[in-house]
Amino acid sequence: MEFDPETIRQFEYQGWERAAAAYGETFAQASGCYVEALLDAARIGAGMRVLDLACGTGLATAAAARRGAAAIGRDFSAAMLGAARAAHPGLRFEQGDAEVLPYPEASYDAVVSNFGMHHFPHPDRAAAAAGSVLRPGGVFAFTSWAEPARNLAWRLLFDAVRVHGDPDAAKAPPSGGGLARIEATLAVLRGAGFDDCEAKLEDREWEVTDPADLVASLRRGTVRTAALIEAQDPSAMPAILSHIARAAAPYRRDEGFAIPIVAILARGTRA
Repeated sequence: MEFDPETIRQFEYQGWERAAAAYGETFAQASGCYVEALLDAARIGAGMRVLDLACGTGLATAAAARRGAAAIGRDFSAAMLGAARAAHPGLRFEQGDAEVLPYPEASYDAVVSNFGMHHFPHPDRAAAAAGSVLRPGGVFAFTSWAEPARNLAWRLLFDAVRVHGDPDAAKAPPSGGGLARIEATLAVLRGAGFDDCEAKLEDREWEVTDPADLVASLRRGTVRTAALIEAQDPSAMPAILSHIARAAAPYRRDEGFAIPIVAILARGTRA
């Protein structure tokens, strides 16, 4: 399918509008594992002015505020912002695009984005926009999911769909992100003019009661992966779930399963 930024934006918007209600109890259990490391990378502390791009339900915004920062969350999804405002009524959240920021130069000491960059049609523009509102010496830090070969949660699903379903069933528009490798995240930061760019892999465990909960969380709390699951023939789902359950057996713990997940944590400094 041809790359069309507006098609991608609409696909993502509709998906996040749908996922917002369930995000906190589903996929946030995975994405939330990285919030503190993200804020550490951006050196978030008391008194700092912080912008959280693609803030979703406000996990990183609220965590920055708990550190004493003056944090603002920004997201294009009205439903996500509704969930953020309900969960964090004392914080400020704004609706808008991450690729065009209506703030004066040097408005912020740090800009962060927890798993937002790879959803943007043009992540390079989002990085440049972040740089434009940072003070000199300010930090832009973001996380993105590492490639499925490193990420067991996605590999379990993709392997099962490849064997028992149809990997091409979703017909989703191509992603604008492409940030599943360290080299790609560094290229975006350097291309936007950041100095002292760094990126590294961060390993965590996504705890679920049952492997079926993993699929349910991806189905209810994501967009592109949810589209893949929804597109499968319902008659294939029992075999897909059984395949995932067998493959997840080595990760059983006393109270459930601890599924390894891997993200890239990248940061750069405004010159």
